[in-house]
Amino acid sequence: MKIGFIGLGIMGKPMAKNLLKAGHELFVYDIDKESVANVQAAGGKPAVSAADAASRAELIITMLPNSPHVKAAVLGENGALEGAKSGSILVDMSSIAPLASQEIEKACAAKGIRMLDAPVSGGEPKAIEGTLAIMVGGDKAAFEEVKPVLLQMGASAVHCGRIGAGNSTKLANQIIVALNIAAVAEAFTLMRKAGVDPALVFEAIKGGLAGSTVLNAKAPMMMDSNFKPGFKIDLHIKDLANALDTAHEVGSPLPLTALVREMMETLHADGFGQDDHSALARYYAKVSGTKIGK
Repeated sequence: MKIGFIGLGIMGKPMAKNLLKAGHELFVYDIDKESVANVQAAGGKPAVSAADAASRAELIITMLPNSPHVKAAVLGENGALEGAKSGSILVDMSSIAPLASQEIEKACAAKGIRMLDAPVSGGEPKAIEGTLAIMVGGDKAAFEEVKPVLLQMGASAVHCGRIGAGNSTKLANQIIVALNIAAVAEAFTLMRKAGVDPALVFEAIKGGLAGSTVLNAKAPMMMDSNFKPGFKIDLHIKDLANALDTAHEVGSPLPLTALVREMMETLHADGFGQDDHSALARYYAKVSGTKIGK
């Protein structure tokens, strides 16, 4: 299949490479020329703009940081809608506000373009492995049409409802992940202060009810003080801000989400916004005077 892929960041780059490995012809665009060159070396064909990438493809995928970036790449000057052919499908795999997805979909529909919102979970490691969890909103028939392609980037792809439902589901995911990471950091800081080895605690609890994918992935990073980003604090702040905005629109209180968002904002202010979200351990080190890692 001919695919226009727009956005080659931490997540988009490995996702595009997995599609190339699956045999698709990719026309790739990003404002970062080094990222384009990197994917070009793997077989991608560089495009000069989002419109150019879309004009050469039957399926268009966007993977960008936030709502304004997607709007610019799709609706703006030299955006995907300028080049997209009527009947093609746009799959936005960015994590953005559900209302933004609905706004973009209306503009796509006016030009005969079908759109799905399909954010992902799993971070860079799962993007590299091609085992992302993909949450999809939009037309069910369009979803079934592109599902085989999605499963070349992910281990699962679930249709969650109308346009925007994918991003609503992602907000739920990001709330649960953020609060889980904060709980791990809080508990392991307590163990360090109590004189109990966090590594032994990890081995003792990971097979029980407290065990989780988050615990398995993030506890070792905290114990090693390794905060190389798989998913950055600043991006998680963005997701929690979208969750809070959506919650205010529908009247659903999110007190725990608001608290963890402020913890992340503290880390951003301290210069750690580009760290992995497991760096919530740094917040607890700041307020407790004790690091989890040795």
